[in-house]
Amino acid sequence: MFGFKDIEIIRSVVRHGGFRAAADATGLAQSAISRRIRHLEDRMGITIFERAGRGVRLSATGRRLCDEAEMLIAQRDRILEELTQGVMAGVVRLGVAETMTHTLLPRMLTTLRARHPMLRFEISVDTSEQMGQALRDDALDVVIMLRDQAPRGIALTPLPPVRMGWFVSPEHFTLPSPAGIDDLAALPIVSFPKTTIPHRQVLEVMTAGRRKPATVHGSASLATMVNLVQQGFGIGTIPHDIVEAWPQTMLQEIDVLPEANLPRLEFVICHDPERNEEIGREVTRAAVEAGCD
Repeated sequence: MFGFKDIEIIRSVVRHGGFRAAADATGLAQSAISRRIRHLEDRMGITIFERAGRGVRLSATGRRLCDEAEMLIAQRDRILEELTQGVMAGVVRLGVAETMTHTLLPRMLTTLRARHPMLRFEISVDTSEQMGQALRDDALDVVIMLRDQAPRGIALTPLPPVRMGWFVSPEHFTLPSPAGIDDLAALPIVSFPKTTIPHRQVLEVMTAGRRKPATVHGSASLATMVNLVQQGFGIGTIPHDIVEAWPQTMLQEIDVLPEANLPRLEFVICHDPERNEEIGREVTRAAVEAGCD
């Protein structure tokens, strides 16, 4: 219905107090300015200027149009500045495994906010399997996930491995020190969801050479896992960083025999280099720095 040129002409009339002064300031003919504004009023079905003595003034509708148009012009100027001066801005669709949301993620985002204040993040927390599919489908731009489930053909950078441990609420269960697989298997075990690598790793440790399988419960929520262990539902396989981040839970690590040690979780940060090379590199740099803190 109107363009930026229309807005600039209206602003000029307002600033200089009339059509003639606006014509002198812009180098346009007064008749051209009058004709343009009249056509704009006809197209929109509104009155922009009212006669005021020998000059003109904005109508109430015209004032509202100018107020809204100022915001459009400011937005236009911001976009042009970002595009022409290399400012990194816009929305980054970030997928994160929950293990990282309580540790690496806050440090990484704080660094990115300081470097690129115009960036905005939409954060999705899901399993590595689901996020890998979303990355392939271009539903996510950058993903922090387990290495073994990263899609092929993407750029990935390793992050510091995450140590896993056996944890218990000592007020509910007492185990020998060090505890063996049979000691652990005698209690309910809370772990990651059954479709995930950490869950399979727990099953491999707990079923090696045993006739009776252990009872392993799966949860997609780390907060739920920690709460279940804290309330005495069972013992849990939980990342060390998570327990350290929540000292109020008072969970205690179980000293176990070497046979019951859990493998570390190998995480990577990845992106599609064809679609998101620039932002992928920058988020990766911040993630690696956060992992070194």
